[in-house]
Amino acid sequence: MRLSLCTITFRHHLLSMKEIAAFARANGFDGIELWGAHARNLEASLIHGEEWLASFGLYAPMISDYLPTEGDTAVMRARGVALCQRARRWGAAKIRTFAGTKGSLETSASEWARLAVRLRELSAIAADHGVTLLVETHPRTLADRLASTIRLVEDVSHPAFGLNFDVLHVWEGGDDPLEALAALKPVVRHFHLKNVRSREDLRVFDPANVYAAAGRREGMTRLTEGALDFGPVLAALAEDPSAEASLEWFGDDCFDTLAHDARMARALAGAKPSVERRQPAA
Repeated sequence: MRLSLCTITFRHHLLSMKEIAAFARANGFDGIELWGAHARNLEASLIHGEEWLASFGLYAPMISDYLPTEGDTAVMRARGVALCQRARRWGAAKIRTFAGTKGSLETSASEWARLAVRLRELSAIAADHGVTLLVETHPRTLADRLASTIRLVEDVSHPAFGLNFDVLHVWEGGDDPLEALAALKPVVRHFHLKNVRSREDLRVFDPANVYAAAGRREGMTRLTEGALDFGPVLAALAEDPSAEASLEWFGDDCFDTLAHDARMARALAGAKPSVERRQPAA
């Protein structure tokens, strides 16, 4: 299993990419999953990209962004192309978005069909750039339950379309993560790992709260200390050497938590870092 950290963790921090990369290297991470806003704001940099990241012994598995699937199609296409180009710059094989902004049960048949067509079009754009488009399993989207996620994959029906399997959100939707993974495995390309104190605290991950600098962080827990038992999930990931996962931490004590969770994830998965370490760039 290859394990990455997400730069969205540091959305409210004043840190350089070099500091984040040095921390990732020192704590056994294989890669850095770039938040779309960070990748976009690094475009003017003359040094940051795939080769620079590789000088730390790291890689970028994915750029996670939010494509406008429900707005103007020309804008959607332009944003899709730009995101793919950023992915190529960083050597990322995957880009991530969401399947709409409404739950599967609240989405009309016409809205569903329109979103499926647009996701297929974005998948074709991704394929043209040699990357894969992933939709995240997430509440209040079309991929909020196993049944609806299977239907979405079938309706989009494109080889460059896959899933970012957020384990906690699959559990939040009422499905057993291992059973869901077995059903979706052919199209799962990445995993997000995070945990929560209890089901009553799940709203702490609502975007409006997560992105607010003064948002509530109580209820977010270390990977092995929450309501969801990650042992069986990580054991399943350990069976696939090509599996790629990211620790998605939104709470306080970022460095301590990520270092701890990386150690625990490795221990539970019985895996070791899989990317050769090199000396950091100047």
